[in-house]
Amino acid sequence: MSQPSIDDLISGALKQIIYLQGEIWVAHINSITRLRERERVSVSSNPVMELKKEKLVRTAYVAPSSRVFGRGELVRDPKKIARRYIRSDFFIDLIATLPLPQIVIWFVIPATRSRRANHNNNALALIVLLQYVPRLYLIFPLSSEIIKATGVVTKTAWAGAAYNLLLYMLASHVLGAAWYVLSVDRYLSCWRSVCKKEISPTKCLFEYLDCDSSNYDVRNSWVKTTKVFRSCDPDNDITFNFGIFKNAVSKNVVSSSFLQKYFYCLWWGLQNLSSYGQNLSTSTFIGETSFAILIAILGLVLFAHLIGNMQTYLQSLTIRLEEWRLKRRDTEEWMQHRQLPEDLRKRVRRFVQYKWLATRGVNEETILRGLPTDLRRDIQCHLCLDLVRRVPFFSQMDDQLLDAICERLVSSLSTEGTYIVREGDPVTEMLFIIRGRLESSTTNGGRTGFFNSITLRPGDFCGEELLAWALLPKATVNLPSSTRTVRACVEVEGFALRAEDLKFVANQFRRLHSKKLQHTFRFYSHHWRTWAACFIQAAWLRYKRRKIAKELETMESFALDEMSALDSKAVEQNESSEGSNSGRISKLGVTILASKFAANTRRGAQKIRDLGTPKLQKPEEPDFSAETDD
Repeated sequence: MSQPSIDDLISGALKQIIYLQGEIWVAHINSITRLRERERVSVSSNPVMELKKEKLVRTAYVAPSSRVFGRGELVRDPKKIARRYIRSDFFIDLIATLPLPQIVIWFVIPATRSRRANHNNNALALIVLLQYVPRLYLIFPLSSEIIKATGVVTKTAWAGAAYNLLLYMLASHVLGAAWYVLSVDRYLSCWRSVCKKEISPTKCLFEYLDCDSSNYDVRNSWVKTTKVFRSCDPDNDITFNFGIFKNAVSKNVVSSSFLQKYFYCLWWGLQNLSSYGQNLSTSTFIGETSFAILIAILGLVLFAHLIGNMQTYLQSLTIRLEEWRLKRRDTEEWMQHRQLPEDLRKRVRRFVQYKWLATRGVNEETILRGLPTDLRRDIQCHLCLDLVRRVPFFSQMDDQLLDAICERLVSSLSTEGTYIVREGDPVTEMLFIIRGRLESSTTNGGRTGFFNSITLRPGDFCGEELLAWALLPKATVNLPSSTRTVRACVEVEGFALRAEDLKFVANQFRRLHSKKLQHTFRFYSHHWRTWAACFIQAAWLRYKRRKIAKELETMESFALDEMSALDSKAVEQNESSEGSNSGRISKLGVTILASKFAANTRRGAQKIRDLGTPKLQKPEEPDFSAETDD
């Protein structure tokens, strides 16, 4: 087995360090950049704390003395910011940003490489490795600051889990690189210890371990007879105990290619960090034992941190689902405890399932109530304005009035078969349909033989009785009664405008009192349409009744004329026959026939007069006394 030279070992170790330098520095820069950007966003989102972008060269801070009330006063003085930064984190950031590995490789090692060098390059590499301690120290506090400032590190749960896993892999990378560097140092320690004891046949000198002396005959003759390399080979029977660094020598990790070194060291760090170093068999060397203790402590802390954060991020994906399952189970237990019939249970289950599919457990009203008024108004307009404008009645209103209405709209969900309102019940809200179909029917207060039914589709509305009630100058506390029964034919989504909100809008915006809106309301109101249809039908029946009565009167007068002529002729015949019995009988028959015809005519006219017509009550007229100029 060819023995690696010191230069090869040091080169591999420094490559590990350089790669580690890039990994940690990228993570460090990303963390700082993310925190700075989020701090700028949090500052600029508040008008009081808004800073000009061209002057934002340092991150402002909140004065601790001003945190007694509110968010505190933002310090924007560059001198104070710089003074505070120098006293706190400046030196740590300076040490973390120094390019020590590049300086060591490009300047220090070439200057110290000679035959007389004491081969302290590994110690120098370990000193460089200490630079990563402040970088690792900065990563986790920066993550905490990001969470403190914004609540989360990433926008999605999976990205947050991947971020924490990346930090865990980074720690494994650091341990693997440190293990490799310490393995090289331990290997060189074995060479030195054996070299000190070797006196014959050729005395071993430390210069012989340097590759620069390979051209000397004395060194070449020493290589042929020395036992240094065989005495440090773990496959042989040796007295030197490599401990946890044995695999680095026995598996030729130190003489492998860079990729093989890197992945093996990464695997070693991940394996022992996850197992808390339980599989490590250490020697009595204090440095090795201390390194094993450090692995166990870091593994315990980082693994607990990883599992906790991963669980938090992954649970955030299913927390709403778990809440819905608990609510569904509580609902089932409640229905069973109250012994509800099966049909009611099915309706409850259908509503709970539909509400979950529509909202995913998010309470929009709670979210909106926690926002400022102007922001809540803008969000409501974004969500509802286009949908409200689909309603023909609202399309006639101006933007200011629509904004006021949108601000007070609340979402409404109804499952199939649900009664929105029943005829005769108080109307508590106006419902504007977004999706689905509603069946609206009326019996005119339970009148026998009267039934009117229509289908409401997206863009229609119900509960228009509230508008007339809201426009009354002295509206009573009692809500108006519904003139129709409204039932959901399928699942229905819409927006509801409550009675008190509609009354508020009507009182605040006098433009709602206009003839134009009155005509629009009457045109699209189904109550007014039904009344108009019944009114037209009654007018048509009255016209038809008058026409038939006039025709019957004409026929009656014509029949009376005919009967009068017959009577005159019968009288003349009776006089000529001088009172014969046949004449009397003929006269009596004509009189009876005429009286029956007249009675039948009057009876037909009376039936026409008594013909019933629908008498639907006229809808209540809205009060437009406060009308403004249109």
